[in-house]
Amino acid sequence: MRILFVHQNFPGQFPHLAPALAARGHQVVALTDEKNQRPSPVPVVRYASPTLPANPSQLGKTYAEHAERGWMAARGCRALRDRHGFTPDVIIGHSGWGETLFLKEIFPESKLLVYAELMYRTRGQDVGFDPEFSSGTDDSRVLTVARSAHLIQGIVQADAAIAPTRYQADSFSPELREKITVIHDGIDTGRVRPDPDARLTLPGGQVLKPGDEVLSFVTRSLEPYRGFHIFMRALPQVLADRPGAQVVIIGAEGVSYGGKPKDAESWKAKLLAEVGDRIDLSRVHFLGRVPYAQYLSLLQVARVHCYLTYPFVLSWSLTEALAAGPLIVASDTEPVRELIRDGENGRLVPFFDVPALSAALVQGLAGDPDAARLTAAARQTILDGYDLHGHCLPAQIDWVESHAPMR
Repeated sequence: MRILFVHQNFPGQFPHLAPALAARGHQVVALTDEKNQRPSPVPVVRYASPTLPANPSQLGKTYAEHAERGWMAARGCRALRDRHGFTPDVIIGHSGWGETLFLKEIFPESKLLVYAELMYRTRGQDVGFDPEFSSGTDDSRVLTVARSAHLIQGIVQADAAIAPTRYQADSFSPELREKITVIHDGIDTGRVRPDPDARLTLPGGQVLKPGDEVLSFVTRSLEPYRGFHIFMRALPQVLADRPGAQVVIIGAEGVSYGGKPKDAESWKAKLLAEVGDRIDLSRVHFLGRVPYAQYLSLLQVARVHCYLTYPFVLSWSLTEALAAGPLIVASDTEPVRELIRDGENGRLVPFFDVPALSAALVQGLAGDPDAARLTAAARQTILDGYDLHGHCLPAQIDWVESHAPMR
């Protein structure tokens, strides 16, 4: 087949699938934004970065921005067709940024497969979940409905879709859910595994190793969506009860989801202003964003890993932490419960219960008597259903090839 991947930040969710399809003899090409400089495992062509529409209405802003990107991607596909004679049998794209919106107009005979990451909902997910920062007003719900337009259109136009978890697939309405197959992106368990020789060197020169009393917290950005405020509020008790513990935090100070704080430069600054005078900052290490190898080393040296999230997209870091060996203490929220069963392969605590979180983290750092059983079960969870080479990648390949057009 001729297969075209479309992703503004390629390879994005497809770093393994694209080269695996090429290795099976398919002609694989990727279309990406001209500003994307990430290395690609397959040949790449680029479309012109979209220009944001001037002064769109608040309700139409998201659709206008994503439709503009979709138009740029469609123009890139038109050039592939008209100048280079390339017409794909299958197109695989991410529906979240609008790139797939108009591709059926350029390639009407191609099968369009999309990555369905999440459908925004006004109730039961992130909107209104955390009353401290989101009240779930009529206005916020109306804006959420408006922001969903391109996602609905993307799935309606697709021939089929894929989602990494049941929770994410089930966020779509039943009539759209029928199109979605659940296959996780996959964890390379040969690389992401417990490693007794792992070492993490902190900025001050201190070297951490497996067996040390290390608490890890990882997120793309330090923000409420990933429970940063709850974690920071738990630290005073944790550090008081465990005077030998080291806390290592990975994440940028910007915002990936939600908004910026209204009364501080960043969520990190806001939470340090709130609890900084009650914690020993010499034992709390903010690393910012780090290379993958350094991040993996942290998971491998950590005794306890804390993961918190609103009802929202599940982070790759949780699945990798389950495979890497630390005891997981996580929020008892719906996307987490899909992977973690309290007392079987980790510990779950109510998202907003700061004392319960502190107690669970202290117990884990002190040496949870069930830690060996829980961490072994956690890794087995990934081996059984989320392993890249043993399960996910073969399933993804089968899914793509099952949509080959009839000759």
